Amino acid sequence: MLPLTFSLSRQIILGRRKILRYCHKPAAFMSTLLINQPQYSWLKDLGLKEENEGVYNGTWGGRGEVVTSYCPANNEPIARVRQANLADYEETLKKAKEAWKIWADIPAPKRGEIVRQIGEALRQKIQILGNLVSLEMGKIFVEGVGEVQEYVDICDYAVGLSRMIGGPILPSERPGHALIEQWNPLGLVGIITAFNFPVAVYGWNNAIALICGNVCLWKGAPTTSLISVAVTKIVAKVLEENNLPGAICSMTCGGADIGTAMAKDERVDLLSFTGSTQVGKQVALMVQERFGRSLLELGGNNAIIAFEDADLNLVIPSALFAAVGTAGQRCTTARRLFLHESIHDEVVDKLKKAYAQIRIGNPWDSNVLYGPLHTKQAVNMFLAAVEDAKKQGGTVVYGGKNEDEVYTWNNEVKQGLSSSIFTKDLGRIFRWLGPKGSDCGIVNVNIPTSGAEIGGAFGGEKHTGGGRESGSDSWKQYMRRSTCTINYSKDLPLAQGIKFQ
Repeated sequence: MLPLTFSLSRQIILGRRKILRYCHKPAAFMSTLLINQPQYSWLKDLGLKEENEGVYNGTWGGRGEVVTSYCPANNEPIARVRQANLADYEETLKKAKEAWKIWADIPAPKRGEIVRQIGEALRQKIQILGNLVSLEMGKIFVEGVGEVQEYVDICDYAVGLSRMIGGPILPSERPGHALIEQWNPLGLVGIITAFNFPVAVYGWNNAIALICGNVCLWKGAPTTSLISVAVTKIVAKVLEENNLPGAICSMTCGGADIGTAMAKDERVDLLSFTGSTQVGKQVALMVQERFGRSLLELGGNNAIIAFEDADLNLVIPSALFAAVGTAGQRCTTARRLFLHESIHDEVVDKLKKAYAQIRIGNPWDSNVLYGPLHTKQAVNMFLAAVEDAKKQGGTVVYGGKNEDEVYTWNNEVKQGLSSSIFTKDLGRIFRWLGPKGSDCGIVNVNIPTSGAEIGGAFGGEKHTGGGRESGSDSWKQYMRRSTCTINYSKDLPLAQGIKFQ
């Protein structure tokens, strides 16, 4: 078994000149906001304008810094957003807390109906909102639409879940007693999302948190503020049409000052943070210092393992998509590829040919598979990683001989998000899924490390943070549990048969 590493840095080599051409334009091209150009008039259909208010708590506002959002594909300014300052944050949080008093009294299935309407409103705007994701984040159009579809899907999922959340009635050892597990909303859920999935990750948290009876306060990435504003406008309209407080789904665009305030604020009952491991660790410490709850979705160092019996017709496209999808900026992006020595040369040769066929360019071109990196800083990091890889000189580090060793390689990194093997051996598959197999939160077989469905819990172990979002029983993280014992008899027996007389 030979470990072959395809790092993110390798991807930038594929047409580096093209990528840089799309990411950098001289200042002369930056004199006019894109929103004022005829070909981008559709932005106004999302309620966007030249300068947008970046705070929503039932009313729109913002007294903080004005930031300009840029298109990664051409480095041209799209529009501006006035961010929140700490006074805006304080006002918004108070309004959200007041809104919770109304929202918590609404039965869960009725809350599910509101979430259904949010999903329908998003569905009606899916193409145009997907276009905005491409414009501001930089991912190709089909991925932009797919991301909005994730929010729609989780809304559909949450509607059914709203009639199912709750705990069991347990048998009591004491006569005339009922033992009930009661679940109640936490209250206010703070949601901090990253640039790479500026719609979907908010949707995972928002839809589930809402049906559980929570209100939400969202801070998106500063570089995707227009997406945050556009999504919030869609959600706010649904709340308004149902005569509900807009602060149920509040938003404060901002930077580290707002994020720090959320992490330290005891009134934020759960803080869901998606981002880098480095920042996530700081967030976790701030939340833990106040004995708060955090839900962390951090980075991954994800591996694909292909055994000697792997179907190469699955391996090649899977390894390619997992490495270059979203220009390699997903948390589930494959960064390591382990190949059995018997297929090593063939896979490397086919991957080289596959990489050469990747169409790089404008993310709105339907033929393009690889759009721009999100920021200039990302480009510089990629270039630096390329140089570092060159200095290390080579991709094959050492060779192992068996299944146990390659599973150890998969698990030896600090992160534990996503992993995948390619094999037809059922025994090997179930060992991979078992206690001595992958230690990741996502453990796949014969599919890429990227592309999770909403029905399962999404998240990872170790430095990935341990949090779970989206499906399965992830809803439990947005609620508090009480064990309730009700005595409906006239006697007072004690548990464990204790006599206290």
